[in-house]
Amino acid sequence: MSHTALITREPVINQHRRITANRLIVHADSVEQAVSSLDGLADVWPEQHMVSVSLHHLLPDRALLEWLVPANTMLEIPTAALGYPEVQALLPELAGQNFQFNLSWYQGQALPPERAWRFVLVDARHDPLPLDPPGLTLAWGLPDLQAFDAAIEKGYTGASGWFFLDGLPLASTLAPSQHQIIQVLNLIRKNAEIREIEALLKQDVALSYKLLRYINGACFGLRCEIQSFRHALTILGYDKLWKWLSMLLVSASRDSSAAALMQTSIVRGRFMENIAASFFPADELDNLFITGAFSLLDLLLGTDMPKALSRMQLPGPVHETLLGQNGIYTPFLQLAGALEAQSKLGLQEAAAELHLTADQINRAHLEALCFAGTLQVS
Repeated sequence: MSHTALITREPVINQHRRITANRLIVHADSVEQAVSSLDGLADVWPEQHMVSVSLHHLLPDRALLEWLVPANTMLEIPTAALGYPEVQALLPELAGQNFQFNLSWYQGQALPPERAWRFVLVDARHDPLPLDPPGLTLAWGLPDLQAFDAAIEKGYTGASGWFFLDGLPLASTLAPSQHQIIQVLNLIRKNAEIREIEALLKQDVALSYKLLRYINGACFGLRCEIQSFRHALTILGYDKLWKWLSMLLVSASRDSSAAALMQTSIVRGRFMENIAASFFPADELDNLFITGAFSLLDLLLGTDMPKALSRMQLPGPVHETLLGQNGIYTPFLQLAGALEAQSKLGLQEAAAELHLTADQINRAHLEALCFAGTLQVS
């Protein structure tokens, strides 16, 4: 794993609690290694959102000039790095090669002139919101949604991090759409008659519409348009249809944070499906996807995990893993979770346990971001 950098991530959330960019944190031994790793991922680069690239603890250097930077990419420059004359001299050259810049760990210092900053990352745990920031301000280090709401009230444009996984209120009842999807999922798991499943779907026109839109989306790659549930079942079969209805379930939350939670769930699921392809037979990979996609089901349904799963008939390994019972999919879910850390240590350990290379992990990770970005969830 020494020749390839490892990449973790965190989302950038706007004031409406939607993901507007992904912050990729590249853990490399040198800028040259980081650039080589990033260039090797051009074919799976996530293009649906802006991407901010942090070199973590590395000082930007001239190796960056060798990077064929994707058009939707912003390079993060730590404020402290601007104190180095060689970095100041490098920035105009990078700008000439279509680099866009974000400024991180800004504390209100005077900055060199003639440099445009798109976003300004502020460690909100220690530093106040700058009075005259040089770009759109993002709070970092927020503990939960309540802190995010307070940051927006103070004037932040948004925030970067996983704060939206904490502070959600529990719901006393399921949304009608969630209840309907769970009913359909359970019928499919029972191998019920097509007419029985179809009759239940027809009770919710919006659900039927969303299902067909998912299946006909570019990410599925079908050559013909699916026009009815019966047609979908003929083309896909029960197992694939169950997977797609599962994605509808994780996008049906009433909470305003649902979009960010949904993307995180789908990225986890797709990553697990990708990375486990050499460990499990093809007909079992949908279970890996559903494990990842349902790993935040308690938050999406506004309840605790045992109660969320009690309403559903899941395959044994999925159920065991989601309840923390050390199921056979557990190492893959832990690996997916390690991608969301600021540090690379947990990711290294999880990767070593499964004997996976950094390149395998990075490619599965970015492809999962691409996949989640293609889905329409509203």
